Amino acid sequence: MRQHGPHAHSVTLDPANRFAFVADLGPDELTVYRFDPTRGVLEPNSAPWIKVKPGVGPRHMAFHSNGKRAYLINEPGSTLTALACGGRRGALNERQVVPTLPEEFRGQSTRADVQVAPSGQFVYGSNRGHNSIVIYRVHPRTGRLTCIGHEPTQGQTSCSVGIDPTGRFLLAANQDSDTIVTFRIHPRTGALQPTGQVAPVPTPVCVKFLLRKTR
Repeated sequence: MRQHGPHAHSVTLDPANRFAFVADLGPDELTVYRFDPTRGVLEPNSAPWIKVKPGVGPRHMAFHSNGKRAYLINEPGSTLTALACGGRRGALNERQVVPTLPEEFRGQSTRADVQVAPSGQFVYGSNRGHNSIVIYRVHPRTGRLTCIGHEPTQGQTSCSVGIDPTGRFLLAANQDSDTIVTFRIHPRTGALQPTGQVAPVPTPVCVKFLLRKTR
């Protein structure tokens, strides 16, 4: 039912603050707007949308720190799409589609959030139902993804993940078990190690970090 009409789920700005991309899982597209950072407004773009494969249902996207790549997680499609960013018109081109679930998994699960490590070496995506975080290594030259594995979120319905600005820790929000679980990110392998820190938070659905400017 969620793909019978428009269902915009997230807005993501590119690193240069020139474009805003709205992931709409209804029509399977990314709507593209020009972004005016001075006024904080969105304006129509000359290329108004980017289509993805029918039925994948784009939900969230995250940009690589170099601004040349982006990664899109697809809710009902159980996939992660690697995109190449090019041109001045907010163009994105599909380069690779990979699964977010183990091949042997046969249960019910949908995708939720995607984050790129500040180092640009790893991509993390959350699986609701499977209650795991899929870990992918990013090829430094091509941006293509290689699966490292899956880490249980230690909770139910892993709705969101957030990576702290230092790239040392990942926080997983478990919506239906009311917890945010902290993992340590291995700087060389990208593997996740539970720290034992579990914060009780009612129905957490999104994790964001606020960067403070120092004088």
